[in-house]
Amino acid sequence: MSFGRLERPDAARPMSDINMTPLIDVMLVLLVIFMITAPLMTASLRLDLPKSEAATPSDAPGFIAVAITPDGKLHLGDDELPPEAFQKRISELGRANAQLEVQLRADRAVPYGQVAELIGWVQAAGLNRIAFVAQAAASAP
Repeated sequence: MSFGRLERPDAARPMSDINMTPLIDVMLVLLVIFMITAPLMTASLRLDLPKSEAATPSDAPGFIAVAITPDGKLHLGDDELPPEAFQKRISELGRANAQLEVQLRADRAVPYGQVAELIGWVQAAGLNRIAFVAQAAASAP
């Protein structure tokens, strides 16, 4: 009996099993990172949305997010677009699927004329389902 030596089987073979523990650890870390950053990605555009008591979440199966910043910049999803490119992209989306809902997020400082012009472009593209996104008003305690 010798100390410090392990008994080896006669036929030394390479280990053919894959150790899944490190892979699972990495996947769990990535999952936590994505869970933390996903809400931040949707709120990357800072808008002061109007508050509404009757604001309810939409249950639309397919939608596109459109936003107007206080300085008049247009956003389709996460992309900032000039007006000509915006009209072209919204027309392409309207031809592809006329049932898409357009969720319009306009800062409260945006003039009504710009919002009305944007709605005209969306309707001209064949998209008639337009939802205004508002921030839910804080309920009284």
